[in-house]
Amino acid sequence: MLSRTPSRRISRTVAAAMTLLAIAACSHGPSTVVPAAQDESWWLERHRANLDRVKEGPVELLFLGDSITQRWSENAIWRRYYSPRHAANFGIDGDRIQNVLWRIKDGELNAITPKLVVLLIGTNNLDNASTEEIAEGVNAILVEIRQRLPKAHVLLLGLFPRGRATETIREKIRAVNDRLARLGDGKRVRYLDIGEVFLEPNGELAPELMPDLLHPNVDGYKRWAEAMEPSLREMLGEARGKP
Repeated sequence: MLSRTPSRRISRTVAAAMTLLAIAACSHGPSTVVPAAQDESWWLERHRANLDRVKEGPVELLFLGDSITQRWSENAIWRRYYSPRHAANFGIDGDRIQNVLWRIKDGELNAITPKLVVLLIGTNNLDNASTEEIAEGVNAILVEIRQRLPKAHVLLLGLFPRGRATETIREKIRAVNDRLARLGDGKRVRYLDIGEVFLEPNGELAPELMPDLLHPNVDGYKRWAEAMEPSLREMLGEARGKP
C-alpha cells in the first residue's frame, strides 16, 4: 500500500501557498478578510469531502460554519429536520472566518444552487480579532455568497453565548452581534439571534443543553432547530408544520 503522506504534504503546501497569495493580495485588510487554510491534513480532507458532496446531488439548504455547525451531522436532529430538505453541512472544526472564506474561494459554493444558506461563524475569532474585524469578515463571506449564489437567501445567526455569564467574552459577543444585526437587510439576508434559548434565567448556559459552555449537545441542537424552524420555513417557502 502506498503511503498517503506525500500527497498530504503536497496538499498542505498548496494550501499554504494559496494563503500567502491571498495575504499578499489583501494585505490592506484585517486577517478576518484574508482567506486562509488550516494547516492540517484532516482539515483539507474535510474540505475535499465538502467538494465531493457538491457532486453527489442537489443542495437546497446549506449550513456554513465551524465545529458548532459540523456537529449537527452527528445527531438525529439533523436527520429529522434537514436531511429531507437535501441539506449539506459544511461546518469544520476550529474554523475561523478566514478559513470559511478560503473554502468558498476553493470551490465549496461552486455548482450548487441552495435556496438558503445558514451562516454561523466568528466565535473562534473572538480571542484575536476586534468586534469590527469580526463583522467585517462575516460581511466578506456574505459578499462571496451573494456573488456566487445570487438566488440564495442567507440566514445569518448571531454568535451563541459561551462561557460563564460574568466572563467578559459575553460582552464582546453582544457587541459582535450588534454589528452582525446591521448586516441583515430583511430581504436576501436575515439576521437571527437565538442565543437566549440556551440560557437559564440567571444568564448562565444551561448545562443540560451546552455542557462544555460552548457546543450544544443533542438537546441543545433540538432547541436550536425549534428556534430556527419558523425562519427556515418562511425563507424556504414551505407550508407550516413540522418536517
